[in-house]
Parts: sequence; C-alpha cells; structure tokens
Amino acid sequence: MKDYTIHLPVFDGPLELLLHLIEKNKIDIYDIPIALLTREYLDSLETMKRMDMEVTSAFLVMAATLLQIKSRMMLPKPVHEETGEEEDPRLELVERLLEYKKFKRVSEVLGDMAVVQERFVGRAPLPLPVHRLPPEHLPLEELVAAFQSVLAVKVEPTIPAVLVAPETYSLEEKMGTLLTLLAKRHGAVRFTEAFRPGARGELIVTFLALLELMKKGLVTVRQPHLFADMEIALRQGAEQADGRSDRHRRDGQAGRDGQAGQDAQNREEFLHGTT
Repeated sequence: MKDYTIHLPVFDGPLELLLHLIEKNKIDIYDIPIALLTREYLDSLETMKRMDMEVTSAFLVMAATLLQIKSRMMLPKPVHEETGEEEDPRLELVERLLEYKKFKRVSEVLGDMAVVQERFVGRAPLPLPVHRLPPEHLPLEELVAAFQSVLAVKVEPTIPAVLVAPETYSLEEKMGTLLTLLAKRHGAVRFTEAFRPGARGELIVTFLALLELMKKGLVTVRQPHLFADMEIALRQGAEQADGRSDRHRRDGQAGRDGQAGQDAQNREEFLHGTT
C-alpha cells in the first residue's frame, strides 16, 4: 500500500488564511457569510493542530474575533447616529481584509520585479565627458545671462553714503580699458574679472564696450570646458589693432586739445581788441 503525503499551505497569518477560505469558497468579500467562514476557519485550525503545525496566538485571536462577529450578527444591530443606518459588525473585518489584500498584491509585484532584476548585472555610471574644444561663438542668451549675474552682485557699502555728482563713462574709454586688461593678462580674462564692482551705469557701459569689441572682431567670448566660467579673449592680431586704436584716440584727443587752445586764444584776442 502506497503512502500519500498531504501538503497543506503555510499561512503567514490569520488574514491570509481568511483570504484563502474566501477565494476557495468564492465568497463575496463585501457580503461575507460569517457563520460559514467561522466554521471553515475553525476546521482549518484543527487540521493545522493535527498536522503538528504551529498555531500562533494571532490565529486564535482571529478565531475569537470571528466568533464575536457571529454572535453580534444574531443580535439586533445598533443604528449609526449620523447616517441612521444599521451598523454591520463585519465592516471592520472587511476593511482589514481589503487592506491586507492590497499589500499582499504589492509584495507579489515587488517579488516578481526582484526576480526579473536578478537576470541583469548593473554597470557603473559612465564619467561625464569633458569638452576640450568648446564652440567658438557662445549664444547671445548665455552672454546676457552672465552679465545679469554680474549685475546681481551687490557690494555692501563700507562708508556712509554721500551724494556725489553723476559720473559719465565713455564707450571708447571702456573699450580701451578692456583691451589693456586683456593685453596684461596674456590675452584672456574671466568674464567676471572684466566687470569690477561699481556703479550700475559703469557696468552697462563696460558690457556695451565688450559687445562693440566683439562686433569689430577684436575679442571673443569662449568657455574652456563644460560648466566652466566664460572667458573674454583677444583675437589674433587684436593687439596691433589695439595699438592703432590707442594712437587714433591720442591723436584725436591732441587735436581736440589743440582746437580748444586755439579757441581760447581767439576769444582772448577778441576781448583785448574790443577794449
């Protein structure tokens, strides 16, 4: 005579056993026949005991809960004060079963994902590439954004504020200042270094001077590598052009000074003649 081995499912807790009984008997979880479910549950506990399976206190507590609900179902049901409807003793049990069912489903999905993930081997993240040859011409939007960041820097005054006469700034003077600074710095300077903290008007004139130099092809704005600060650099041959520009400005200034001296002399001779 052959021996038959009976395999019983192992339940992690009383709620899992209840869900098993509900699914086995095809019971509507929202309308549980509590008498049938209680009888099935107690029979399962007896079977577990006969098979020397461990029955924890949680299973016994659930058995007591089912018996309590069964007894309450045979008594007149209390009426809810707000809704005026009869309270269902099974409602709390149904809510616990639904919540357990939801978490059980989530754990099953995570378990399936873990099994699938075991088939793959992760790769270390690739290093961020460094661009050694950036584009020569940066977009105008980036240039404007860099200038706005310069304007946003506020310098706290170290002395009491006093009223002073407004200072005027020459576009040609700022162009020469930028070219001189670039020549001293071996042809390149960081964008922020070209705009020393000062009056807002001076910063704006300096920025306009930079745009004018870029328009004339004397300087360019570049980015040494990704995420680096922008730099202002002299174009090839710009130093000679800077020298010619300085001589032109000096000649022009000398001419204006000579004309002013001649005008003053003419005014003085005219006054002496009238007296």
